[in-house]
Amino acid sequence: MFAAAVLAHLEQDLDIRIADHFDLITGTSTGGIIALGLGLGMRPAEILEFYLNHGPAIFPPRPRGQLRSLLHWVSRKHDPAPLEYALRECFGERLLGHSSKRVVIPTFNMDSNDVRLFKTAHHERLRRDHKIPAWQIAMATTAAPSYLPGFLGIDQQWLVDGGVWANNPTMVGLTEATGVLNIPFQAVSILNIGTLSSLPERPRSLIAGGKLLWAGHTTDLLISSQGTGAINQARLILGEERVTRIDSNVPDGLLSLDRYAPNELISRASRDSQHVTPVIAKKFFPHVAATFVPCHATEGGNQ
Repeated sequence: MFAAAVLAHLEQDLDIRIADHFDLITGTSTGGIIALGLGLGMRPAEILEFYLNHGPAIFPPRPRGQLRSLLHWVSRKHDPAPLEYALRECFGERLLGHSSKRVVIPTFNMDSNDVRLFKTAHHERLRRDHKIPAWQIAMATTAAPSYLPGFLGIDQQWLVDGGVWANNPTMVGLTEATGVLNIPFQAVSILNIGTLSSLPERPRSLIAGGKLLWAGHTTDLLISSQGTGAINQARLILGEERVTRIDSNVPDGLLSLDRYAPNELISRASRDSQHVTPVIAKKFFPHVAATFVPCHATEGGNQ
């Protein structure tokens, strides 16, 4: 919701269609939904409406208590049916190949213990993914372990949330641009939009703690360390001025993966986007992306 609202504010402030100014879009988990939506022609304001309308059904408020906490230790926390319904209503049966932008969506294949990237046909060797419905790819990249079940709908592969290895997909995009599309480093600029960060209190007892003590701290540590590492690596490779990140810190405990405050998120998106609008306009919007022509045709597409 924060990322979609930031993009919506940028479009409104600058009177542009933001996707027109970027050649490649990559997103993990909720960012994967946004990336797919932008590629399929949705405006950020429409994507924000998707979250506002469907968020309560996807992650319904649940009574807190010891029993609920115990059940989450042995079973996924949420039913995937509301998410699938929402995604199918949003994307219909449109395929990844109907995207008007180059898109890369990270997931992880549990069967092969390997990363799985879904890509538009922006290279000759990418012959399969463009035939897959966008909603299925969105289900795969959002299948956060223990919150939602792994997704088996694509060739019966056991796919889970790409956030287990690329929660911040900045390096995924940089690698795709330079390693697959052969764009020189000096021609690459990156806009990264986070999902807000908090600085949790970590007790000093963790220094020598075992599994029990670490159980409640591992997820936030992996998420925050991945994000910081990806941004720092990209800035080292491209230079500080070519990597722009929009994110802000929030009080610890305000938000979680499946618990959010719409008014708080939209308010912070408004504030953060206002501060960076002049910088974004100067760095990115003089560039207008060339029309993306896929290497392979998609049925019902524009080839």
